Order: sequence, then C-alpha cells, then structure tokens
Amino acid sequence: MNLSNIRAPKKANSGKKRVGRGMGSGMGKTSTRGHKGQRSRSGSRMMRGLKRPDAAAPPHAKRGFTNIFRKEYNIVNLERLAALGETTITPEVLRKAGVISTKHPVKILGDGELSSALTVHAHKFSKSAQEKITKAGGKFEVLQ
Repeated sequence: MNLSNIRAPKKANSGKKRVGRGMGSGMGKTSTRGHKGQRSRSGSRMMRGLKRPDAAAPPHAKRGFTNIFRKEYNIVNLERLAALGETTITPEVLRKAGVISTKHPVKILGDGELSSALTVHAHKFSKSAQEKITKAGGKFEVLQ
C-alpha cells in the first residue's frame, strides 16, 4: 500500500444534495417531496415517534390519576424501634441509626411487639402502634 493507491471512502467526496434546481438535475419541480400531502408542504414539521405518546405507556400508567398533594412518609415498624435500644426515639435518632434516609415525615406502624417503655416522637402513628406503645408503658408524641 502506498500513496498512489489510497482512495477516499465511498461518498466521501459527494456534494450536498441540491434540490429544486431544474428538471435536468433529477430533483427539480417537487424537490424530491412528491405530490401533495402533509410532508410535501412548506413549514411541515412533523414530530418523530408515535401519534399518541400514551399509546406506548403500560396500562397501569394510563389508569386513574396522580394526586399532586400526596404526602410521602418514612414507614418504621415497632420491631425496628425495639431493636434500637433507645428510650426516646425521634426522627433524628432514626436517621443516625440508618433506619430512615430521606427527609420525609415519619410514620410508626404497629408491626412487632414492645417489651420496654419507649417515648416515641413521630409525625403519624397507626392505631395499633398507639395501643402497643401505651400498653408497654410508653408515650407517643405527634410532631408537626
């Protein structure tokens, strides 16, 4: 191989397609757009993709509605609180222990049993959690 037999790749030297420059060019008159129709008109900017974007969405995404005022909670069960070994439990204590990670409010659910009295500070409590905390001799305090 030497400089005398090196060639440019195919179409590397072909110029830009110039449309609407007379019949002899093969791209005159309709300028390769064909006759009539949406794509033949000037100013036609058709979007790529499906006509209806939700046609491709899974069925569960199309049903019902999304409540924009929905409140997200960190959910913690009583068994996790008992395993911490603390007497006073606040969202800060839970965050330090790695029980919760986000800044969402905390909701305590009544799954599990309490053997010792705990003072629990959280934003929301389930009825069963309230009953179990008071039964164990503890207190619950609702935060704002």
